[in-house]
Amino acid sequence: MAQTYDHPGERAGADPIRLLAIRDTPLSVDEVFAAVGDSAAGGTALFVGTVRDHDGGADVARLGYSSHPTAEAELRRVAEKVAADFPVRALAAVHRVGDLSVGDLAVVVAVSCPHRAEAFEACRRLIDDLKHQVPIWKHQTFTNGTEEWVGA
Repeated sequence: MAQTYDHPGERAGADPIRLLAIRDTPLSVDEVFAAVGDSAAGGTALFVGTVRDHDGGADVARLGYSSHPTAEAELRRVAEKVAADFPVRALAAVHRVGDLSVGDLAVVVAVSCPHRAEAFEACRRLIDDLKHQVPIWKHQTFTNGTEEWVGA
């Protein structure tokens, strides 16, 4: 059966961007998931990025994220582009800054769309574009005493 967009639920929501933030406090998967709830959405995709205990073959002792003052505006620009390119019913993205420990949530993004394939594609684009375009930098300290900046 060919997909049609005759029903309002098949099109993008009027204002699909429900939550965008860069925070220095712990993130909540439940908050982000609740923000993208929409009765016209048949699919919701959620991505959670956590601090892992290694990178590039070295053990991570700790890390910190910092952001440029324009980061939230850039995050909005990225979100608006995703919402324009997909039939997004609702979208949310939050990123943590400050010092984090292994296992902490660093980023949570979610997208709801009429169908699952669109939700998966839109969510992947959202996290990929966020990581490549929003000025947020990671400073890693390894257990061997070396350090590394990522994204700077």
